Amino acid sequence: MKAYVFDTETTNADETAEVIEAAWIDQETGAQYCERFLPSGPISFGAMATHHIMLHDLIDCRESGRFMLPACNYLIGHNIDFDWRVIGSPDVKRICTLALSRYLWPETDSHKQGAMMYFLFGADAQEIVQGAHNALEDVRMCQMILHACVGELAQRGVCVDTWEDIWKASEIARVPTVMAFGKHKGLAIKDVPRDYVRWYLGQAETDPYLVKAFTERAR
Repeated sequence: MKAYVFDTETTNADETAEVIEAAWIDQETGAQYCERFLPSGPISFGAMATHHIMLHDLIDCRESGRFMLPACNYLIGHNIDFDWRVIGSPDVKRICTLALSRYLWPETDSHKQGAMMYFLFGADAQEIVQGAHNALEDVRMCQMILHACVGELAQRGVCVDTWEDIWKASEIARVPTVMAFGKHKGLAIKDVPRDYVRWYLGQAETDPYLVKAFTERAR
């Protein structure tokens, strides 16, 4: 079973985002890949402030639409759903280290990738995170967080012998116990007002894992 830790840098953070840098590490062989791409549209200033890539850096690169993910079974990343959508939502199982981090260490004040590096690795993280928001460096950091998550799961008695086991743990972790956004952010799912739950379930676009959390609460 092929598994890749994966990350992208993009033109923006919404549904029109295009890949301008993609990187992965093959978890079986250790092979690494990183490539930049030329988008069809502009790069937002907010995105530039994050990854520091400008359009003139990409002039000689292949077009963004030329990126192809190698055949794999599992795609791993910190908030992997965003990167998965940017590359066209391929038919792979996703393992989310952001969800696992929130699930395993809910007391941490931030679960962003850089914050988790400091939380898990202390002073050793200081030099490592200097390369944050370069896709390959982000993949390397995500791989470190993944290993920490797997180790913590194992200590808690969760079977993590295979990628399928880790994916199942990620799926459990994805179902929130606390609201992560909106006016009820920080409130336990069981305490979210019922009128808000009804309103949210009636929306055209919903988070399937939040829907599952609300549904399970009602049982």
